[in-house]
Amino acid sequence: MKNKYIKNAFIGFLAIFIYFTFSYLQLGLLQLLGIDYDNISLHAKVFYLIGTEIIEMFLIIFLFRKKLKEDVRDLKKNHETYFKKYFKYWLLILAIMMISNILIMFITENQTAGNEEAFRNVLTKSMVYAYFSGVIYAPIIEELIFRRSIRNIIPIDAVFILVSGLVFGGLHVVTGYSGPLDLLYLIPYCAPGFIFAYILAKTDNVLVSASIHFMHNGVLVAIQIFSYLFLM
Repeated sequence: MKNKYIKNAFIGFLAIFIYFTFSYLQLGLLQLLGIDYDNISLHAKVFYLIGTEIIEMFLIIFLFRKKLKEDVRDLKKNHETYFKKYFKYWLLILAIMMISNILIMFITENQTAGNEEAFRNVLTKSMVYAYFSGVIYAPIIEELIFRRSIRNIIPIDAVFILVSGLVFGGLHVVTGYSGPLDLLYLIPYCAPGFIFAYILAKTDNVLVSASIHFMHNGVLVAIQIFSYLFLM
């Protein structure tokens, strides 16, 4: 039992290491090839980023391949039960995010979260990359890193849920941090993290939380794209 935990924890730490160092490797590879990222075309940037992020996804998926095979079998067998039981948790995520964002906008006088502003900037430059990043890459990577990896390291439910939610929400805020008021966005960003972690703790199947994450991001990105195309 102890050896199994050590193996799982090692896989979790390795996945986290790959995740946090991969962006440096992306730029480092171009530098080794003598290519200036800032001077290449937008289409080349999009192609390169999507290509390297697909490689990153496959590396991390490979680390968890054994558990993911079990999760696929479990999801095929119990998908109807999971959907009936956990769909309402997505509605809870939406409610918490909507109410907290409205209150934060009132407090900050319509200030947009730095992370949200960053996504809008990506959307205006490349809708293809914005869709790939938000709807495909993020749910897969974030569930494997902030849920599965941390779960491998922290087997205690309450501690895992707390750490997973805080790290997930905290990094979303820090990556677009523009001032102290951005800390208010820990509420809408941590809430999904806590709920996704709770789902994983109850099911031990990262594909369940990932499915809800796919649906959640898909709806939000679709709204963003619709707003950009027809309301701006």
